[in-house]
Amino acid sequence: MHTEDVNGKTLEHWDCDDLQQGLKDGKVVLIDVRTPQEYMFENIHGALLFPLAGFEAAYLPEEGGKRIVFHCGSGVRSRKVAEAYLAAGHERAAHLQGGFAAWKTAHKPYIGTDMASGAPVEVHNS
Repeated sequence: MHTEDVNGKTLEHWDCDDLQQGLKDGKVVLIDVRTPQEYMFENIHGALLFPLAGFEAAYLPEEGGKRIVFHCGSGVRSRKVAEAYLAAGHERAAHLQGGFAAWKTAHKPYIGTDMASGAPVEVHNS
């Protein structure tokens, strides 16, 4: 992970290994800012859907001692949301650098859609 100063606040750029470990340790609330259609087709297990189109920081769950990490398809939308989160008065925000594409490229597990049945299936890309 590396950090960046954004108007005196901290924006964290997490990599896939950092996120996977944070999820495993129960230290992360993962927020998926993609569209509902993208989320339904494939998503990271445990991610909560808060699409960019209707994003308002006030509607996010309380952190409860956990780090909120935003992610999208490529890292562009999640960075915008993280910056909006900072602008809403939070001192620190985090997003998955490279987004869901990086997660898949790193061979991390995710929930996909079985094309024959339409049912959700866990995908292990090893």
